[in-house]
Amino acid sequence: MRTDYHNHLEKGTLTLDYLKKFTNEAKEKGIEEFGISEHAYHFAETENILSNPWVNERRWYEMTDYVQLFKEAKEAGIDVRMSIEMDYTPGKHKEMEAFIQKYPFDYVVGSVHWVGDFGIDLAEYRKEWDKRDVKEVYKQYFDQIVTLAESNLFDIVGHLDLVKIFGYVPKDRAFLLSEYERITDALKNSKTCVEISTAGLRKHVGRMYPEPELLRMCNQKGIPIVLSSDAHEPEHVGYAYDEAVRFAKTAGYSTVMTFKKGERREVALT
Repeated sequence: MRTDYHNHLEKGTLTLDYLKKFTNEAKEKGIEEFGISEHAYHFAETENILSNPWVNERRWYEMTDYVQLFKEAKEAGIDVRMSIEMDYTPGKHKEMEAFIQKYPFDYVVGSVHWVGDFGIDLAEYRKEWDKRDVKEVYKQYFDQIVTLAESNLFDIVGHLDLVKIFGYVPKDRAFLLSEYERITDALKNSKTCVEISTAGLRKHVGRMYPEPELLRMCNQKGIPIVLSSDAHEPEHVGYAYDEAVRFAKTAGYSTVMTFKKGERREVALT
């Protein structure tokens, strides 16, 4: 089954017409199960979870409008999964859980974008990398991946090694492999699936998320996967899909997970 579970409407509007641009693109590319996972920080209801000057300027939506959009889609005969991509925020487990449980999500994506006040993937913060100890940033980033997994709040962890986005990678290979071991150990003991994201191919790093060694480690530990393009524009839906399938199979995978109403199902990788 061809699936694409991590996509965003944020460059347009929460309207059926704009949603259709994404779902029509998915249909044209043979995507059989498609989901929208809008960034949670865009919603007023998440202000008690993540709040900083950058995200506060982007608090555009209300959840009632988001839920209504998916009701309209269902009434129009459009099969699309409703999700959210939540910035995992240390110390806010109760608040994140309350938000997740309040809405009828088909699945929930958890991601790490912030190391303290450092937005690791933001162009505005890119020069900050030159001022920081790369190894320490990686450690703090993966610390959060571990506790994200241990929280068991999320169905999917988004772009597992997003921290490499600008090409800053520790030269200490042993350190990196040790970090891979500890995050995969945490993930294997949770319900969290790992996302193969083709978005990295469109970024500065020019590589899939996660790294091949990390994905093989996930497979060896029985961690399930999903496929995503992380499209922020309709034309990116299903981006490099066949490449993602080959990537998954090379790592040893033959199945992916699908989601509906909080339940997951394993299907053949095609």
